[in-house]
Amino acid sequence: MADKKIKVKLVKSLIGTKESHRATVRGLGLRKLNSVSELEDTPAVRGMINKVAYLVKCEG
Repeated sequence: MADKKIKVKLVKSLIGTKESHRATVRGLGLRKLNSVSELEDTPAVRGMINKVAYLVKCEG
């Protein structure tokens, strides 16, 4: 199951968001708008995505 991947894309600007949410997005490996990151499907990563769900889109 460790070979499962999730693609995460930043679709909304970080301007005006909480500092902790910005740090979470950075932790997901996303920098600029529309940047995509492919991550392991773990509970920790899912929690991070859930926290900033209003900023990102994910597939996989």
